[in-house]
Amino acid sequence: MNTPGTLLPAPVRPIAEERNWLSSDHCAESVLSLLGGLGWATVDTPEANMHCTSPDGRVYVGWLPEDPGAWRRGIVWRVQVRPDHADAWTQEFGLHTPSEAIAGFLAALVADPIH
Repeated sequence: MNTPGTLLPAPVRPIAEERNWLSSDHCAESVLSLLGGLGWATVDTPEANMHCTSPDGRVYVGWLPEDPGAWRRGIVWRVQVRPDHADAWTQEFGLHTPSEAIAGFLAALVADPIH
């Protein structure tokens, strides 16, 4: 099927300065701001790790920059989910995953489903 070029959406080509978030700055602020705004409980440790739990207690997010076990596995983010009627699952992200990407993942994860 051929579609006339005038009916196709214009390609979006952001300039390089607008894509600085593609490189991780090793900062958890975008995730912590999101979760704090959603009313999640947050606990920080003396080692600078952060542990966040959703209000219903079914989702845990760990920012683990100083956790030796996490570093051995090459991760700094751990997301653990315990659904009501399904098996629990875990997603981990490495040091070079931008926190904005983690925030986007979490925002999609906790978004209200469309019924």
